[in-house]
Amino acid sequence: MGAVQEELRRPAEAGRGWYAVLARAGLVAKGASYCLVGVLAVKLAVGVGGETTSRSGALETLAHHGLGRVVLAALAAGFAAYAVWRFVQAYAEEADEDDSVAKAWGKRAGYAGRGLVYAGLTYSTLRLLFGGQEQSQDEKAHQSTAVVLSWPAGPWLVGAGGLVLLGAALWNLYRGLSRKFEDKWRLDKLPARLRMWGSRAGVVGHVSRFVVFGLIGVFLIKAAVDYSPQDAIGLDGALDKLARAPYGPWLLGLTAAGLVAYGLFCFFDARLRDVSV
Repeated sequence: MGAVQEELRRPAEAGRGWYAVLARAGLVAKGASYCLVGVLAVKLAVGVGGETTSRSGALETLAHHGLGRVVLAALAAGFAAYAVWRFVQAYAEEADEDDSVAKAWGKRAGYAGRGLVYAGLTYSTLRLLFGGQEQSQDEKAHQSTAVVLSWPAGPWLVGAGGLVLLGAALWNLYRGLSRKFEDKWRLDKLPARLRMWGSRAGVVGHVSRFVVFGLIGVFLIKAAVDYSPQDAIGLDGALDKLARAPYGPWLLGLTAAGLVAYGLFCFFDARLRDVSV
């Protein structure tokens, strides 16, 4: 058992080998999925087709195109790589000297949670690849919220989930405006001009994620307060709310362009990130 643990830790601590391949492939797949969502929403905003959809919905749209299944297979592999990377990171991450026990375990839980999200996205992509269909994120949000609301203290749990999402939104805003994501970048790996554009994409992309996560969190809290699961929304619902707001095409277009920027940031992140634990 000790030998297996050492085999997991060594490449993770160095940020090289198979561990680095998992991380970078996963970040590329993550970026591609956000670009797909953003491009579809931008097309809708400018009136040339498109739709407001989640990442699963964007992948379902992709499945109907000629080379779509090839791309889906590549994305499924990338999402799986991202999930495994985060699970290994949760296991191998060493706490900083000034980290409390609670903070250290909170980081591990965060990595594991991201791994679970991408494990689910891998499953959804494979279902689409083999001819299955996926519910929209709105439908999933309605169903899961209805289940939780039926539990003892259900409204409190749903409200807490909304607060967590608001916290994630604010973290994205802070991480973007402060350019904190650059802390993990190896700044000697690209020319200064390319790093500059990667940083700008990171700022715009994180602000866009703040808007989307903030809307999802607010409507989840509303679902808890009103005891109405139909108020809960996913990414597709958040974009649809923007589209229906005053100046909707402008709001949707700006936010969607920001999601494309976040996807491009993920590509830069895959190249520049120091993935060692």
